[in-house]
Amino acid sequence: MEQKKQNPTAENETLIVSRRIQRVSLHLAPVPRPLHEHDTQEQLGLFPCARSAKLEVETEKLSLYMRGKYREIQEKIYEYFHARPELQTPLEISKDDHRELCWRQMYGLIKEAGIRPLKYVAEDPAKYFAIVEAAGAVDISLGIKLGVQYSLWGGSVINLGTKKHKDKYFEGIDSLEYPGCFAMTELHHGSNVQGLQTVATFDPITDEFIINTPSDGAIKWWIGNAAVHGKFASVFAKLMLPAHDAKGVSDMGVHAFIVPIRDLKTHQALPGIEIHDCGHKVGLNGVDNGALRFTSVRIPRDNLLNRFGDVSRDGKYTSSLPTINKRFAATLGELVGGRVALASSSTSVLKIANAIAIRYSLLRQQFGPPKQPEVSILDYQSQQHKLMPMLASTYAFHFATSYLVEIYSQMKMTHDEQLVGDVHTLSAGLKAYVTSYTAKSLSVCREACGGHGYAAVNRFGILRNDHDIFQTFEGDNTVLLQQVAADLLKQYKQKFQGGTLAVTWNYLRESMNTYLSQPNPVTARWEGTEHLRDPKFQLDAFRYRTSRLLQSAAVRLRKHSKTLGGFGAWNRCLNHLLTLSESHIESVILAKFIETVEKCPDASTRAALKLVCDLYALNQIWNDIGTYRNVDYVAPNKAKAIHKLTDYLSFQVRNIAKELVDAFDLPNHVTRAPIAMQSEAYAQYTQYVGF
Repeated sequence: MEQKKQNPTAENETLIVSRRIQRVSLHLAPVPRPLHEHDTQEQLGLFPCARSAKLEVETEKLSLYMRGKYREIQEKIYEYFHARPELQTPLEISKDDHRELCWRQMYGLIKEAGIRPLKYVAEDPAKYFAIVEAAGAVDISLGIKLGVQYSLWGGSVINLGTKKHKDKYFEGIDSLEYPGCFAMTELHHGSNVQGLQTVATFDPITDEFIINTPSDGAIKWWIGNAAVHGKFASVFAKLMLPAHDAKGVSDMGVHAFIVPIRDLKTHQALPGIEIHDCGHKVGLNGVDNGALRFTSVRIPRDNLLNRFGDVSRDGKYTSSLPTINKRFAATLGELVGGRVALASSSTSVLKIANAIAIRYSLLRQQFGPPKQPEVSILDYQSQQHKLMPMLASTYAFHFATSYLVEIYSQMKMTHDEQLVGDVHTLSAGLKAYVTSYTAKSLSVCREACGGHGYAAVNRFGILRNDHDIFQTFEGDNTVLLQQVAADLLKQYKQKFQGGTLAVTWNYLRESMNTYLSQPNPVTARWEGTEHLRDPKFQLDAFRYRTSRLLQSAAVRLRKHSKTLGGFGAWNRCLNHLLTLSESHIESVILAKFIETVEKCPDASTRAALKLVCDLYALNQIWNDIGTYRNVDYVAPNKAKAIHKLTDYLSFQVRNIAKELVDAFDLPNHVTRAPIAMQSEAYAQYTQYVGF
């Protein structure tokens, strides 16, 4: 026997391999077994309360309610790529090939599928974001490249320019004849846009602006579309005008200029333009990020995007806005669409990761009671704890970002000043919160799929790498959360001065009054399921926490500013302020989720969404139970009841997890993970490995 073990025959080797393949196939696509007399549906027996009837969910109705009126154009995009397998991104592809494929994908979408996104950027932003979401589901690089072309380059021309710019450039941008870049970020300045060093000096003799990169730190860096495909760039630079003083020039602040960077016919870099490739990145290698240096590049005066500030032929500056800061705020305010798109796209990535991990967890079987079939790993409480609250958060984010898109669209139509401020802060907060959550969740999903999750073919690594930068571009998440905190403190000050609160902050008036009184010792002990699942209790708890954090942050800032000054006090309280911002965004997310549930017309769909909403709310409360216990907002018995109910809700959501994931309506060629393709899993996975 020992000799046989050391020198197995070819026949034995074949038998061993066959058995292993058979075992893998049973894990990936288990053969249904009939229940015997001694078997039970509730195989693990962990939740006696789970014997209640399973909710009936009609996937089609739920999907229609979620995806709404833009489902058709997303289906058109999915069907186009399904019919063109040569345009689907292969697993193993070089940087250069990926860039060319990404260009062909975008070109095909515009020229063959007939998708023309630019008009929607201004006229119907919700439809534009739906297009970007669907494109990003095919390949995140495609979604980002589309965003660079239409939202950033095209959007800057539409939103910062005037009629003459739209007349000259709109059709070329829309048709891809004028591929372009958005050249804001510099090597030494990213988040601090007002600190940009690139200069555009007006020459009154030739009626031109001269664009210069004064130092290496001012090189435009990480510019999408610049390395290979871009022919134009919206260049953000300090506008310098001749002045009759010791300096000789006046700095009018950061403005945007249209700068041609390549010849339209030869595609060669134009004189004075130096273009370099930023090279291979951690992810998004279908996007050609480059670096731009300008040396005495002359452009016509008309190339100034002059909606908020203009220069006359004789060099005089005019603007409807009186200060540099107001012009700067107006300029950046027109660019918040990028943050809205990222919040929406990040939610889409989270949907894909959820779909893969949950479908795999339903298929994969491991262990079980003695002499009984192995059970689905999603029947284990630990797996439910990883994935079910995440699924609930995905639904919550979907409805919150849909609301953000809705009010952003209203803002674009009405230009309402109060709505502008509300959108600016909410887009900053949701972009930061959702992208951070998704980045962490991608690792959890990978781990939830065990060793198979580590295979590149199952997409978690690609999704994680491509999505990672979402936390940085369009505003670093830590910086964006500070913007939310600053606005909350401003609203807090206005509250006590009797001012009008912005739309999203209305709740502060009531909840701050509640906070300033002591928690009710009676309600702190209520632990009934009906009470804990009451939306009023859930939302009050979220808002109480936010109000408490806000009031204590204001007190701390006032105290420290006396000795450290404003900047030092802010830095001393920074972590507190970040927690405040996250708490506020969670309150907004829950409020929108509750509102969406209540508006749902179909009873069965509403019941399913209510279950998911309750899980989201109670899981968030439990995750910060220490805060509620410290101030006796929740008594010990109530905390225990919240924990127990959260586990129960996780199990109930597990029972409809397949329907909830199917409602995302993501085709197999979009998720493209063999471990999530049910009966196809074994054949596709083993074929990929080479069997």
